[in-house]
Amino acid sequence: MAPRTKRGRRRTVSRVMREFKTGELKGGRGRRGKVKSRRQAIAIALTEAGVSRKQRSNRHKKR
Repeated sequence: MAPRTKRGRRRTVSRVMREFKTGELKGGRGRRGKVKSRRQAIAIALTEAGVSRKQRSNRHKKR
């Protein structure tokens, strides 16, 4: 069973994926070029939502 996520995170992921679908999502430093890969769009979405492995591990270390 998939882990439950918070509503804010789901909204962020859906917003980023919608941007990707309409061709508005930009990636890289300074958000230069358009993202063409679905995998990259998913990575950006999870990073913006704060679900990435690195951010999760840093959050636990601070406690």
